[in-house]
Formats: sequence, structure tokens, C-alpha cells
Amino acid sequence: MRLTVFWERMAAHFGEAYADSFARDHVMSELGGRTVHEALEAGWEAKDVWRAVCTAVEVPAELR
Repeated sequence: MRLTVFWERMAAHFGEAYADSFARDHVMSELGGRTVHEALEAGWEAKDVWRAVCTAVEVPAELR
């Protein structure tokens, strides 16, 4: 998954304004105690980060 697609999906689920805030501030156990930004910077694949977000916040199937 490309980062542009990842961020489009984040915006679709959280809204434009909140997607980046969530990605910076929400520490997720699914990402090894990292935020979305920290996981991406650490080299995690965007698709794996998206899957973790989907699990953590129960993203509806049609947005996965």
C-alpha cells in the first residue's frame, strides 16, 4: 500500500482534521507501543500500520 492510499484511508475514517492528530498522539499496542507516525518512521509497511489501526479502532469492513 502506498502512503498516499494509507493517508486517504485515515482521512476517510477519522476525517481530514483528526487523522493526523490520531496518528501523532494515539499510542497503539498493535504497533509495539508506537504511534502511527513512529511506526512509519521506524520502517513499518503502510499496509501493516493500516491493519493495526483497523484492529485498534474497529474500522468498518467497507473502509478496510
